[in-house]
Amino acid sequence: MLISISDPISATYIFTVIFIAALLLSIRSRNKSEIFSKVTTSELKGLAILLIIFSHIGYFLVSDHRFLFPLSTMAGVGVNLFLFLSGFGLALSSLRKEKSVWQYHGKRILKFFVPLWITLTVFYILDYFLLHSNYSWTYIFHSFAGFFSRADLYADIDSPLWYISLILFYYLIFPILFLKKYPWLSSILIYVLSYLIIYINPDFLSEVMRLYEVHILAFPLGVMVGGMISYPNIIRTYLAKNFDNFVAIFSKNKFIVNIFNKSSYSNSLLTIKKIFGFILVAGLLIIVAYTAINSGIGGTPKLEQTISLITTAALVILFLLKKFDIKLLYIFGLYSYEIFLFHWPILSRYDFLFKSLPAWLATTLYLVLFLILAWILKKCSKVIYKLLHI
Repeated sequence: MLISISDPISATYIFTVIFIAALLLSIRSRNKSEIFSKVTTSELKGLAILLIIFSHIGYFLVSDHRFLFPLSTMAGVGVNLFLFLSGFGLALSSLRKEKSVWQYHGKRILKFFVPLWITLTVFYILDYFLLHSNYSWTYIFHSFAGFFSRADLYADIDSPLWYISLILFYYLIFPILFLKKYPWLSSILIYVLSYLIIYINPDFLSEVMRLYEVHILAFPLGVMVGGMISYPNIIRTYLAKNFDNFVAIFSKNKFIVNIFNKSSYSNSLLTIKKIFGFILVAGLLIIVAYTAINSGIGGTPKLEQTISLITTAALVILFLLKKFDIKLLYIFGLYSYEIFLFHWPILSRYDFLFKSLPAWLATTLYLVLFLILAWILKKCSKVIYKLLHI
């Protein structure tokens, strides 16, 4: 049942101010300038889970879709960020580790399942005793195996877990198709196999096929970028050389140099670099703002996927360009998987904040609550990891 809220626009303004203030207060100076550092990838994961939560609240929990707009339009971007970073992380780790891809993957898949099993067990028990809901044994078995063939917001144990089946598919085919010498070829093979399944369109995936259609490019792109990053010296040298050559063309122009009124060539070059950097960041922000409002949702899968990937790429580049860390996003990123696993059942079936508090306050408190619950889930998972020696 959708929840009615009063004055959604004002509630959105209040929450946005609180959220932006929290982000600004959590900014810290960056210690390392490593491209795609663990901090940066965690920040992007944090952003991804927040975009998904905002979308689920704004479009599926409350009745008035103006609440959290336009933050609520980018759930697809959040999913694509997760898929891109998963492909990127798998490729990079496989290239850097001496272990075989299969050895590395065995432990990774177990760590993937343990939090899922804990979460499912808790919600099956709660649903049975508190809501008197019953699920078939076949459905329960499939869910524990990571197979979710539906994404019903109100009938499934946790509808966003359709994503689990997709990412698990990638986890399983990755060690088969990944070639350390040719990571770019691996990304193509992964995409071709994904497209082939969508083309065949098996009946047992018919209810989630459209969701797969709009997200099949992100993971292979992550694998391709991960392969490129594994050769950092080549890429960094190539980009630096071409960027300097590009800037030098303008800096040698007397008219431009006179505009900046600089006494030396090096100063004018530095100024032009800063201006190009500012233009690039401004352009990326405009792209993100425009595609957030014009997201393509409701259009064809190809259109929606294209716009979502453009937004995803713009956000990734922005995070690579920034010279500071955002601690709040980093923290959410550390617990993003755990939060993803339980946030929707809590919001949709066990909500106790939106029914009694202003929407902006309920959203804020839920974010705090999700972090606490995710910390507990992560601790419980680590205990099981030790028991399983993984």
